[in-house]
Order: sequence, then structure tokens, then C-alpha cells
Amino acid sequence: MAKQVKLSAKPRSHVGRNSVKQLRSRGVVPANMYGPKTQPGNLEISTKAINHLLAHAVGENILVELEIDHGTKKTKHLSLIQEVQHHAVRGDVLHVDFLEVSMNELLHTEITIEAFGEAIGVKNNGGLLEQLLRHITIECLPKDLPECIRVDVSKLALGDSLHIRDLVLPEGVKATGDSDLTVFLVAEPKVAAEPKGDEVQQAPEVIREKKPEASADGGDKK
Repeated sequence: MAKQVKLSAKPRSHVGRNSVKQLRSRGVVPANMYGPKTQPGNLEISTKAINHLLAHAVGENILVELEIDHGTKKTKHLSLIQEVQHHAVRGDVLHVDFLEVSMNELLHTEITIEAFGEAIGVKNNGGLLEQLLRHITIECLPKDLPECIRVDVSKLALGDSLHIRDLVLPEGVKATGDSDLTVFLVAEPKVAAEPKGDEVQQAPEVIREKKPEASADGGDKK
């Protein structure tokens, strides 16, 4: 199951580019929370807190108990980090989206797939392990949400493949989408064939038009 962590937030009343600059100068990051039964809300969270949370996350699916301080009261919201926007160059967190979820309702999300073990087709035959899918879509209750799907590929021989239907998923987790899609494949080693002697291509001969010879009186020779 994905680790559930706590994170504090405050309502954000001002939006816009200037407001975002002021937030970042105070060490906070703009965020939004929304959901099927939740009115979208603008929030601000500590830059230090979200960086620490993301740095210690195993997978991309992070369940957060989001505690929002309204001043006179605090409310708690079970949320899934839906999207994190980073600066293209520096990598700083620019914005975070939270999806509020219910413990009693199925959620649909993408989950990361990771391989472990060394395929026998790679170890014994020099094959290449290719991963064709990095994520799959799943549905489950929040309590059953895994951090990632780890797949044992050690038994894959040369030419073998694993499809979505072959994955052993945790209890309560169901893969959605096309079950015939290939996730892992042990391919034949790629060897560049050396050309044989009679197959070596020679540069084509360039035939240039012969210039007419000049006659003794300066005219062209007929």
C-alpha cells in the first residue's frame, strides 16, 4: 500500500503571476485541491515540506492527509497527489494538484511498473530485456493503493514476454485497459552482420561528358 503522509496547507485567496512570485518569496508553493465531490480550492503549502515529501516517496502515487488551516478551524482531506509541475531547468516544484478521494470509493490512477531479477534469457543467451510499458492504469480502494508494481522477470527466457494479464497484482488491485499489451520482452541480441566480399558496395563510377577537342584554328573539331 502507498504510504500515507501528512501535509499542512492554507487557503490561498490571491491568484495570478504576481501572487505566485510573492508566495515563492515566502517559501511556499501554490496548489489546488479538487475531486468528484469537492469544490476546487486554491491552496498554499510549504516548499520545504513538499520537497521533503517527494524526496522520500518510493513511487509516484502518494496518499496525503491534507490538513487545511482555515484560521478558526482545521479540516482534513484524504488526497492523492495528481500532478507536480517542476521548473524545466532548475527542477523546483512550481505547482501541485491534489485529488480528494474517499476511503470507500474506487479510484482510478496510473501506477509505475518496475522490474527486478535478471532474466535467464539475458543471463544465459545475451538477450536484451525491453520494457514496453512504464505505467499501467489500475482501480482500487485508497487503502489498497500500491506505491508501484514490482515484477519478477528472472524466469523470462529468450523470446519470452509478459503481458498485463500476466502481472501478479496486490490484493484489491485490478488492471484496467487492454490486457494483451506487452510489458516486458526478452529480445534476441542485435548483432551487426558483416558484409561478404562480393557484397561490398563500391562507389559508382562517375562518367563525365568528354569535352570536344579544339581545332588548330580555334574552332571546335568536328
